[in-house]
Amino acid sequence: MNASASSQPVISRRAAAFDSSGIRRVFDLMRTLPDPINLSIGQPDFPMPEAACQAACEATVSGRNGYTATQGLPELRERLEADVRQQCHQPDRALCITSGTSGALVLALMALIDPGDEVIFFEPAFVMYRPLVEFLGGRCVVIDTAPTFAIDPEQVANAISSRTKAILLNSPNNPTGVVVPGETVKAIAELAERNGVTLISDELYRCYCYDRPFASAAHFSHTAVVLDGFSKSHAMTGWRVGWLHGPRNIVEACTTLQQYTFVCAPQVGQWAALAALDCDMSQSLAECRRKRDKLMAGLEKHYRFVSPGGAFYLYPEAPGGSGKAFAERAVAEEQLLVVPGTVFGNADTHFRLSYTVSDEMLDRGIAALTRLAN
Repeated sequence: MNASASSQPVISRRAAAFDSSGIRRVFDLMRTLPDPINLSIGQPDFPMPEAACQAACEATVSGRNGYTATQGLPELRERLEADVRQQCHQPDRALCITSGTSGALVLALMALIDPGDEVIFFEPAFVMYRPLVEFLGGRCVVIDTAPTFAIDPEQVANAISSRTKAILLNSPNNPTGVVVPGETVKAIAELAERNGVTLISDELYRCYCYDRPFASAAHFSHTAVVLDGFSKSHAMTGWRVGWLHGPRNIVEACTTLQQYTFVCAPQVGQWAALAALDCDMSQSLAECRRKRDKLMAGLEKHYRFVSPGGAFYLYPEAPGGSGKAFAERAVAEEQLLVVPGTVFGNADTHFRLSYTVSDEMLDRGIAALTRLAN
C-alpha cells in the first residue's frame, strides 16, 4: 500500500452503512447538560425485583459465572418453554434463551433472510429493524402507518411478493405505544401462513397493555417466531436476557447461530431471570399506567397524539412540523431530551417521549413541553 494512504483501517461497506443511533446521540448529549429533563431513555424507572438481585448475587458468589449451554440454562429454558406451550396450546413449540431481545432479533433475521429476500415491517419502527435487514442483504418493504398508526391487513396483503420472506410486527409498539388489536394480529398471521411467510413478532412490551388484552401472534399461528425478554418487564435491561420461541427448525437454527455469535446469554443474568419469573410486577406496571395518564392529561390541550395503549411511550406531533427541529429546540430552550421521529423511520413529523421517570422529572417535562407548544 502507498505510504501516503490513510493510516486508518478500512472498515467494511456493511459496517460503514450503519448510522450512529439517534438515541445514542441523545444519550451522549445528556452527559453534557448540567440538569437535563430526560424523557428520552427507553427503560423502566422501577427497580429490578429484590429476589432477582439476590439470585444474581448468589450465583456470582457461588461461582456460577461461566458459559451455559448455548440454548440457555435448562432450569430457565424449561420453565419458559412450559409456560409458552401452555399459553399457546402448542406442545411442540421450541425455545432458546438469547443475549437480550435484540440478540433474539438478530438471530431470527440471520436464520431466515438471504440476500435479496424482502421483509415487511411497519413504520414508525424500532431503530434496529431496517439496518439489520439491510446488513443481511435483505430488502425492506415498509408500510407507513401514520397518522393513526393502525395496521391495515389489506396493505400487508398487497405488499407480499414472491420475494417476501418475513413480516416483522411489534406490539405494543416502540415508539408509538400502539397495541395491535387481536383481530389484526390474527389476520396478519393468517396472511403469513397462506403465503409461506414467517411472521416475526416482537413482543418485548407485552406486559404493558393498559386498555385491551394482549394478543400474541403465537395464539394464531404455529409458524410465528416470537421475541421476548426480561429487560422491560423486570427492569433488567443491563443483564441481557431474552428469548425466542417458534417452530423447532427455526429455533434450532437460531441456537446454532448463537453458538457462533453471542455464545450464550450471561449466566448470572439467567439465574436472576429465573427468580424474576416468580415476582409480582403488577404494582410497578400500574405506576406506568398512572404516569401515562398523567402525561396525556398534561399535554392533551397542547399536542396532538394517538393515545398509547401500551409500552411506555407517547408519540406526539411536533409543533412546527419537524420532530428533528423540535428536539433541537427542546434541548436549547429547556434542556429537555426527546427522541425525534426520524430515528424510527423516514417521516420527520413526530417525537418520542418516555414517561418511565420520577414524578418530579415528569412534572418538569410537562411544564417544559407546555412552554414549547406556545
